[in-house]
Amino acid sequence: MRVVTTAQPLDVQPTPLALLLLGREADPKSERGVECPGDLPSPSDPDLVARARAAKEKLGDKVFILGHHYQRDEVIEFADVTGDSFKLARDAAAKPEAEYIVFCGVHFMAESADILTSDAQKVVLPDLAAGCSMADMATAEQVAECWDALTEAGIAEVTVPVSYMNSSADIKAFTGKHGGTICTSSNAKKALDWAFEQGEKVLFLPDQHLGRNTAVRDMGMSLDDCVVYNPHKPNGGLTAEQLRGAKMILWRGHCSVHGRFSLDSVNDVRERIPGVNVLVHPECKHEVVAAADYVGSTEYIIKTLEAAPVGSKWAIGTELNLVKRLANRFAAEDKEVVFLDKTVCFCSTMNRIDLPHLVWTLESLAEGTLVNQIQVDKETESFAKLALERMLALP
Repeated sequence: MRVVTTAQPLDVQPTPLALLLLGREADPKSERGVECPGDLPSPSDPDLVARARAAKEKLGDKVFILGHHYQRDEVIEFADVTGDSFKLARDAAAKPEAEYIVFCGVHFMAESADILTSDAQKVVLPDLAAGCSMADMATAEQVAECWDALTEAGIAEVTVPVSYMNSSADIKAFTGKHGGTICTSSNAKKALDWAFEQGEKVLFLPDQHLGRNTAVRDMGMSLDDCVVYNPHKPNGGLTAEQLRGAKMILWRGHCSVHGRFSLDSVNDVRERIPGVNVLVHPECKHEVVAAADYVGSTEYIIKTLEAAPVGSKWAIGTELNLVKRLANRFAAEDKEVVFLDKTVCFCSTMNRIDLPHLVWTLESLAEGTLVNQIQVDKETESFAKLALERMLALP
C-alpha cells in the first residue's frame, strides 16, 4: 500500500454541498433534515433492547410509537402500531392522551402526523436525515413554476392538483390551496375520479408511476393522455400544445425503491419459479405493473398474502424489509415469498431509523428532553389539512 503524507496542512475549504452531503449542514429548502444532535449509543451495545424497553416503560402512556411497514425488525419490535404512512398518522390522531408521537418512518410521514394531531402532542422523528427521495423531487418553488406554466398555457383553471401522500407538507398545502386533494396508493382512483369531476385535467404529484398506472390501468386512459413535466427543464420540457392536449400531467418523480424493478425482473422470476404469482406496488414502472398478476398498496399486498392458498408462490415488488418479514411470517403456512429482483433493495432513508436512534430518542424523552420535533407552520398546516380532509370525504 502506498501512503502519501505532507508536512503542510491542506488549506481546503469545503463547499456547502460537500458539508450537506457530510451531514454537517442543513438545507432549509430540502424536505428532509440532515442534523441529529446528541450522542447515539453504539450499535454494538448489547444492552440496546433492554434500554429501549426501560425507556418506553418509564414513559408509559406519554409515548406512542408508530412503525412503518418498511422499518427494520429491530424497530418494529417496539412499535405500538404498524401500517402505511396515512394509517399511522390517523392512529396518532386517535391517541390524544399520548404527549409524544415517535414516528419511525420518514420526514413527510411525521409532517402528516403533526398536521393531523393536536397542538398538545409533539411528533418526533428519531433521525432527521430520514427523508424521502420521492418527496424531495417536488419542491414548493418548482411546483409554483409549474403552475405558472399551466397558467401561461391557459389550462390552470381547469387543472386539479392531486398529490400522493408521499409528499412534503408544502406540496400538500399547495394542493389544498389550489382546490386539489391528497391520495394514497389505495384510493388513487377515487381521488382521480373526484378530480375529473372538478376539472378537465389533473396535475399529479410527485410520483409519475402511480399517476400513470392509475389513469391507464384503472381508468381506461391511454399512455398518450399522459405527459411528464420535468421540473429541471424550461416549461417542464413540454410545449403549450402538449400541456393543453394532456389529461394527466405527471410530475417527473419516482420512488427510488420501486423504480428499480424492471420487466426483466418479472421475466426472470417467472423462469426461476414456475407458477409464481407476481405482486407489485403501483409505484412500480408501468411495464412492470402491466406484466404483474396483482397490483396494490402495501396493505393490499399483506392482505393478498394472508388470503393466498397454502403452497402458493409469490414474488413481491416492494421494499425488502417488508418482503423479508412477510416471507418469515408465511413460511409456516407453506407459502413461498421471494423478492421480485435479485438486487437487494432497501429504502435507504427509512433504514436510517435504527435501534440506536430509537434508544437515544426514548431515553431523551424519558429524561424530559424533547428532541427532533417535527413542526409544520400553521398556514401550511391549514391548507395541507384542507387537502387531506378532501381525501377523507371521498366516497
